[in-house]
Amino acid sequence: MTEELAEVVRSASRVAVLTGAGISAESGVPTFREAQTGLWEQFSAEDLATPEAFHQAPALVWTWYRWRQALILQVDPNPGHTALARWQRQLGAAGGDLSITTQNVDDLHERAGAQVLAHLHGSIFDHRCAECSQLADLPEPDYDGLVLPPEPTDPPSCGECGGTLRPGVVWFGEMLPVDAFDSAAATIRSADLVVVAGTSGIVQPAASLPLLALERGTPLVEVNPEETDISDAMDYCLRGPSGTMLPALADAAL
Repeated sequence: MTEELAEVVRSASRVAVLTGAGISAESGVPTFREAQTGLWEQFSAEDLATPEAFHQAPALVWTWYRWRQALILQVDPNPGHTALARWQRQLGAAGGDLSITTQNVDDLHERAGAQVLAHLHGSIFDHRCAECSQLADLPEPDYDGLVLPPEPTDPPSCGECGGTLRPGVVWFGEMLPVDAFDSAAATIRSADLVVVAGTSGIVQPAASLPLLALERGTPLVEVNPEETDISDAMDYCLRGPSGTMLPALADAAL
């Protein structure tokens, strides 16, 4: 990290962070397209993440998401997650703010001790009725997240209307939650530093969020081992894993 960037980080009191699949992958959560094995090896990620897929094969889709829940519960937050939680506490104690918007459906930020402003793609631990949208509380899945289920199981029924429960995630072809997107956009527009970590910059409309900072000339920092579709718009690119680069940013904020 350059001294110039370190000074930018030290002077920032309102930081907006957007995280993507890369930061969760460092904890051992396979990215969406890496998890097509066993029961699901003949399907693409898109085949299992649309309302149409759930309508056609509810047991298959339901079991895939419940297995991923079990897998996520067996991994831990990594140093990137804990660094953001520490940086958030530091800024809060000094009267500042660090907001976290994530494209990830896991709870690793929360388990690291951070508060998340917005889950743009929902949460894999939420469940709701596909018919009436009533939320439902379910016990943790009884799968071993490291062992693939032998066969699909049907999703349970809604206690309100008898419809079928579905994962509380945003599928391809569905709208992002408006409140979450608007909250994320507002914090980025008001930030004096924006950090984008572990996201490919491909999935829209989430990928467009950091570019809102360009309107105010806010410094943009990308944390990613590889160049992405939004790298050219960044002021600073830290090429390395989130588990290394985010702790360095948090340390620079001291």
